[in-house]
Amino acid sequence: MSFLRNCWYFAGWADELAEGAPLARTIVGEAILFWRDGESLFAVADRCPHRLAPLHMGRTRGATVRCGYHGLTFDGASGRCIDNPHGAITGALAIRTYPCVERHRILWVWTGDPDRADPASIPDMGFVDTAGEHAFSKGYMYTAAGHKLLEDNILDLSHADYLHPATLGGGSITRTRAHVEERGDAVFVQWLASGEPAIPIFRPEMPDPMIDTDMWTEVLWHPDGVMILRTGATPMGRPREEGIDTWNAHVMTPETAATTHYFYCNSRNYRTDDPAYNAAMAAGLRVAFEQEDKPMIEAQQRALGDADLFDLRPALLAIDNGSTRARRIYARLVANEAAQPSEPA
Repeated sequence: MSFLRNCWYFAGWADELAEGAPLARTIVGEAILFWRDGESLFAVADRCPHRLAPLHMGRTRGATVRCGYHGLTFDGASGRCIDNPHGAITGALAIRTYPCVERHRILWVWTGDPDRADPASIPDMGFVDTAGEHAFSKGYMYTAAGHKLLEDNILDLSHADYLHPATLGGGSITRTRAHVEERGDAVFVQWLASGEPAIPIFRPEMPDPMIDTDMWTEVLWHPDGVMILRTGATPMGRPREEGIDTWNAHVMTPETAATTHYFYCNSRNYRTDDPAYNAAMAAGLRVAFEQEDKPMIEAQQRALGDADLFDLRPALLAIDNGSTRARRIYARLVANEAAQPSEPA
């Protein structure tokens, strides 16, 4: 499977990378080792060029990493070998380095041409920076399914009415026609429901749990797998500012063709200083994602095997508009990269 390379991938939450505790993670099929030295971040190929031993089994110190097998030491910024206990240092003794930055409490890594790695192109997740301590939760879910299937799941939220009926469903999304538009290489999907009770998780926050509301649900998909989801509700006819509003992210970073790193977070504008409610919200989302979404999508991947969904000519419904557009954009971007001259390893 071909992956998009020239983009910033969500590699991990920043607090996964404590100083002195490296993080090894495979992204778009490439094993990468991350570590921190003060304010500096390093990302290198997690493979010694001598006998291909994983460097995460060695030791990082300052800006260097030493292979735990035969002691070769590499500079994390340049990738050059700076110590060979067994003889001369040659050009073959070098490792690939990756541009890596921290933004929005997140580690981002660039897997393509390093000369094109502009941090300004990182998707805007500024809501993470402004979320209060007791109005923010985050998580990680390793999933044995390809990233496209997981992105499809967020781009068609009608599934919530069936997989999550007691929390995120209720039927309103199914009864609402989605508005879909392409914004450059991004896809925006919006559901605006009116005259419906709020979704179950919002009902306790309404003046009456079954009051008619206006609800908004919006997803912005980026080709690197970052999806920003905004959803909220207000009593019918009242402005959004008087209702409850949540900002969320669902991020699908490909590991391999059939495995994905799924990162997610949630923030809200209500009960912002209620740690017990925040903990309950986080627990509820974990149930929805880990016990409801994950088993279904992993079963879908097993049914597909090595085939791509579209290769098997699935029946398409109107609810597939957003995900189909995203898949076509992704395929176009990958094809465009493949048509460019090969980048040096």
